Formats: sequence, C-alpha cells, structure tokens
Amino acid sequence: MTGSVYSELDDVLVTAYSRGHKIYFSLTRDEWLYHDNNKPIDEMRPCAKCGEKPTPEGYDACLGYLDGISSACCGHGKSNPILTKKDIEG
Repeated sequence: MTGSVYSELDDVLVTAYSRGHKIYFSLTRDEWLYHDNNKPIDEMRPCAKCGEKPTPEGYDACLGYLDGISSACCGHGKSNPILTKKDIEG
C-alpha cells in the first residue's frame, strides 16, 4: 500500500470510510483508527466533502432531517448518496 501509515499489513482486518475519511480496524489495538494518522476515531471528523460536522441528532449536515427516511448518507465525496425509507405499515 503506497503512502499508507499502516505499520504492518497483518494488523489490518478491514478498511472503511467514516464521513469520507479512510479508517481501518487494527487487530493489535482492537479498535478503529484513522488511516492518515493512526489515531482512534473517538472524535467525529467533519465531512470530507462539505467540511461540516454532523448535526446534534447525527444527521449529515448537508442533508439534515429527511421526513420518511430511516437512514441517509450524503456519500461524503466517496460514493453516491444513500437513502433508506422507513417501513410504513398499512
């Protein structure tokens, strides 16, 4: 992995993104870490695309509350936005 800050590839179980920032799960430390500085993802970073932190309710700032939606993600510049509609019974 060119440009990676991982010290040993065997330590990495899986990689993912958190608000557009690459993260990985360290087997030796048993926690999620930011790829760019190896620090725990305890503090939520702002969106990599718009630079805004999530709302107090946890929504992506650029989307806010969406009526009839159970979960949503703006994609943070890494993927297309995703919306999941709430199940409405009968």
